[in-house]
Amino acid sequence: MQFQQFMDDQVFSPTLIAAALRTTKAEIAGTLGLGKDAFSRSSRVRARKTQVRLRQMMELLNRVEAATGSLLAAYAWFRGEPLPGFAGATPDLLVREGRADDVHAYLDRIMAGGYA
Repeated sequence: MQFQQFMDDQVFSPTLIAAALRTTKAEIAGTLGLGKDAFSRSSRVRARKTQVRLRQMMELLNRVEAATGSLLAAYAWFRGEPLPGFAGATPDLLVREGRADDVHAYLDRIMAGGYA
């Protein structure tokens, strides 16, 4: 994945991301725990919280895309795969809680051949 293809004017573009994931901007906002208006104005799209969550999601999708076979499958994993050791929380829930680093650590363990 090339992150540049999801950026517009130096920020992650919800419109480009939604198109690539074949979903809506509203669904992405909900998945990331952002308000439904988070993508309605340029100033809100550029807000630190919005950009951090978009970046974290894209970093995680990038890491699992090869293992899942496609960006769409990676997004399904992000939204729906309960992670062992996190009380069944999904990656998107952990990102919403500010725990993206925990998901990265989990992936590091799995990719090193360890157990979750």
